[in-house]
Amino acid sequence: MKLDVDVLRYLSKDDFRVLTAVEMGMRNHEIVPSELVHRIASLKHGGTYKVLKNLLRYKLLHHDSSKYDGFRLTYLGYDFLAIKTLVNRGVFTAVGRQLGVGKESDIFEVAREDGTILAMKLHRLGRTSFRAVKSKRDYLRHRNSYNWLYLSRLAALKEFAFMKALEDHGFPVPNAVDCNRHCVIMSLVQGYPLVQVNQLQNPDSVFETIIGLVVRLAEHGLIHCDFNEFNIMIDDDEKVTMIDFPQMVSVSHQNAQMYFDRDVECIFKFFRKRFHLNFQETTDGDDGSDIGTDEGSRLSFASISKTAGFLDKELAASGFTRKDQDVIQKFIGGSIEESGSDDEGSDGGNESETNETNVVGLDSLHLAEQDVIHKNPDLNSKKEGVSEENQQNSEAGQGCEHDRHNASDKEDDNETVNENDAELMKRIEKQRRRAVAAVRGGRKSLASRNSYKDKGGKSSNNSKIQKQLSNW
Repeated sequence: MKLDVDVLRYLSKDDFRVLTAVEMGMRNHEIVPSELVHRIASLKHGGTYKVLKNLLRYKLLHHDSSKYDGFRLTYLGYDFLAIKTLVNRGVFTAVGRQLGVGKESDIFEVAREDGTILAMKLHRLGRTSFRAVKSKRDYLRHRNSYNWLYLSRLAALKEFAFMKALEDHGFPVPNAVDCNRHCVIMSLVQGYPLVQVNQLQNPDSVFETIIGLVVRLAEHGLIHCDFNEFNIMIDDDEKVTMIDFPQMVSVSHQNAQMYFDRDVECIFKFFRKRFHLNFQETTDGDDGSDIGTDEGSRLSFASISKTAGFLDKELAASGFTRKDQDVIQKFIGGSIEESGSDDEGSDGGNESETNETNVVGLDSLHLAEQDVIHKNPDLNSKKEGVSEENQQNSEAGQGCEHDRHNASDKEDDNETVNENDAELMKRIEKQRRRAVAAVRGGRKSLASRNSYKDKGGKSSNNSKIQKQLSNW
């Protein structure tokens, strides 16, 4: 859609208020209902519907009544909101001619109040020529739902952040001035795209400069991913400037090597075809390693070390994960401390000693209990019912009973126990239960699934009879 800024002269405050209301409604509506637009705009005397009619005439809104009566912003209406905000900030005062058209954006000239010419880039994702944005760009990240206006805003914010950071680190990029919604304001590069240049005085030096930029970006942790003759500007003094940054990724990206090799291949291919430069390819040695024959040999992504900085961390570039951030923090703070094996060994020793202590305590407990039962046959007869239940519940309990009987045969009957000492028997019973639970590993015996039915009926009588039989 062609940008006609003359319409801005005829738009009032109410028009922009309704445009803003539709934009706010599109946060959670694909098509904003007209009633919601009226409530958000809050214009008096039903003026919202009159303004909507005026905005539809200038194609700043789109009306959709397929499911319900509603409206949505067009790219032209989104352009006007961004331009109005930047003009109010004093970033520029006039919009000039169109400089270029791409698959993802349009470039226009804008002028400051003092006459300085700047470049305005309006991102327009969703064109027919480039709709595979979700698979080729990572603007969405974890989001599932989206619209093209929101994607354009994310692309603009990402490009502005990359441009600002690269400028601070001394890269030849345009000067980032301001950003609002899907609009980015930058300095105007005095030059031409490399694709329009047919002759260079020093093509070798220009080639080395461009390849050096690819290497510098990789050393700072970034890969351009679209580094070709269309995104490289060159002036009359053969000074190189690179543009277009929304698609940049981190060197930690899973496809980083493929993107890096593709950027290098584009540069090699263009200079070989346009300026007839000859490059000797790398040859494989006997051990399978790549050996460069001269300085013009292909670059290897594995040979580049990220030592100049961590721009991918600062800008949260695509492919830079939280794991990589933890590694960088450890690298900055010092060497990574290795856990000592002696500590693990000591922990293992402590655990083994504890287990041995528990086993000895269980054996002594079983011996003491059997001594009491041997001296008190009546108590022994009372204990048999309980021991049978424990044998049915767990095989581990059976092993403990068997060990206890074997140990009791070897014990000398030298101690005397008072038969009427009920408190002693309670303590022994409590200790025995703890020992059985420890052997089982903390598992509790499952109650009968019919126990909850014990309410005095027929089933409860049967359960009582079964309980008595088991006691007998």
